[in-house]
Amino acid sequence: MKLTREFPSNYTMSQWQPSDHSDAQVVGELFAHFGAERFTVQTTRTGVPVIWLSRELLLDVIGFLRKLPSPFVMLFDLSATDERMRSHRDGLPESDFTVFYHLISIDRNADVMLKVPLKESDLNLPTISKPFPNANWYEREVWDLMGITFEGHPHLTRIMMPKSWQGHPLRKDYPARATEFDPFMLDAVKQDQEQDNLLFKPEEWGMSRGNENEDYMFLNLGPNHPSAHGAFRLVLQLDGEEIRNCVPDIGYHHRGAEKMGERQSWHSYIPYTDRVEYLGGSLNNMPYVLAVEKLAGIKVPQRVDMIRVLMSELFRIQSHLLFIGTYIQDVGAMTPVFFTFTDRQKIYTIIEAITGARMHPAWFRIGGVAHDLPVGWARLIQENLLDWLPKRLMEYEKAAMRNSILRGRSIGVAAYSTSQALAWGTTGGGLRATGLNFDVRKWRPYSGYDQFEFEVPVGANGDAYDRAMVRFEEIRQSLRIIEQCVKNMPEGPFKADHPLTTPPPKERTLQDIETLITHFLQVSWGPVMPAAESFQMIEASKGINSYYLTSDGSTMSYRTRIRTPSFAHLQQIPSVIRGQMVSDLIVYLGSIDFVMSDVDR
Repeated sequence: MKLTREFPSNYTMSQWQPSDHSDAQVVGELFAHFGAERFTVQTTRTGVPVIWLSRELLLDVIGFLRKLPSPFVMLFDLSATDERMRSHRDGLPESDFTVFYHLISIDRNADVMLKVPLKESDLNLPTISKPFPNANWYEREVWDLMGITFEGHPHLTRIMMPKSWQGHPLRKDYPARATEFDPFMLDAVKQDQEQDNLLFKPEEWGMSRGNENEDYMFLNLGPNHPSAHGAFRLVLQLDGEEIRNCVPDIGYHHRGAEKMGERQSWHSYIPYTDRVEYLGGSLNNMPYVLAVEKLAGIKVPQRVDMIRVLMSELFRIQSHLLFIGTYIQDVGAMTPVFFTFTDRQKIYTIIEAITGARMHPAWFRIGGVAHDLPVGWARLIQENLLDWLPKRLMEYEKAAMRNSILRGRSIGVAAYSTSQALAWGTTGGGLRATGLNFDVRKWRPYSGYDQFEFEVPVGANGDAYDRAMVRFEEIRQSLRIIEQCVKNMPEGPFKADHPLTTPPPKERTLQDIETLITHFLQVSWGPVMPAAESFQMIEASKGINSYYLTSDGSTMSYRTRIRTPSFAHLQQIPSVIRGQMVSDLIVYLGSIDFVMSDVDR
């Protein structure tokens, strides 16, 4: 679906059609070029080819993958695993720490994951920030949390933890609970030290303090500014009102969501997924529970798939409504935000009636959902949403999206191309606004999305206005999906009948000891997942969200990697905003649609 500046009444369907993944093809291409003996292919449940290679081969392989006829153009994720306490590593290269690189080819609709083993005594790798500029922050994060050095990196410093922090928190020998630390004390000396650490020194970032004629101004935007969407700091290098450069400073909201995954059972971690991106609610349960179900080999009933889709689209709409209201508020109009929040309350009324909670229901379960849909759910959705919101959207379109002030401040502002978006790992509405209709629900359907009729809105100019237009139209498409859920909800159970997810009936526990033991262990310990690795990406409200899980055959995850869209989106800011005005930056920040919990985890 191609959007224009005037919201055409008739939309054309996107040209891309789903096709089989050609994931295995890249393995053959690498074998043919470099020799099969130089790689180890790992069997996983990720659905992605996972290939181990030596450190010396890394840059050559990266360069080869980028020059293939259908190249791998996006570095989707880069992180590491502390392997030192992991068992069940049969057939894998010896490794104390492993760095993995997840690449995506748009032309192939295919992925590949490269893994490089490292010894504890030699934790060094070459940076790949030249071919993939978004590797900058990912490598800083790995150094910060794992202690792995990337040679040639332009600025290898802390990114999540404070500058004065000691140790690397994602290592297995680092404590996972607050009770394992000494009491925190902040005396006057330490407070002065922390204040000094926050002082921005332009020379450390390769910035000059001025030119031969005048000094530049350095301005802190944040970390608590109303247009910063959370605890986020931007240091601006200004020549008058023009932004010459800027440095995003993140980590103020970091609370160790990945580390928490190492001490929570597979079930008890679900509420944390609600809060990684706190506007997504059940939408952000989806990639986690799907990844766990891959580990366990669980296939859920059709009714579960459709209920999950229904809840996901409800949360997508309320998130987009908040975006529209606050975005227009950032531009300078106050009224629309009150209307969009009123409509969000109607959606929360539906969510509360179904789940019992509003923002953070933590309602999805491994193998199903917490309980079945309540009596009257369809009528509630019809009256509070399907009969109400389409008319309101027409009013928003007239009052906001066609407003001359919004158009004047956003058209042509903070524009970037498809190739630039892919280079920085941009996904979701920010990518689709450039004209590429990459939507995981269409390209890589999950939870039965291939059974629904809906279109993928795309822009053409990749600017702040198109980013808003795309999300505006996505609300209409979500309404289409919800309407199909209401009309076509199948009968059946709301959870899978699987021993890893559903305790046996009470009457059976009174008949044989094995069933009683199973019931006891499931409730007290939680399920024990097979030793394996799994991966799942979904189209969240702000872009692609994914979970990469490593199980060591335990009741808890050995490694939980959360890839969030907003982390990549904030890294792109300096490349887009250089040369534009401070007022344009505020509009750009609003058009990104981010929250800092999604960035910092």
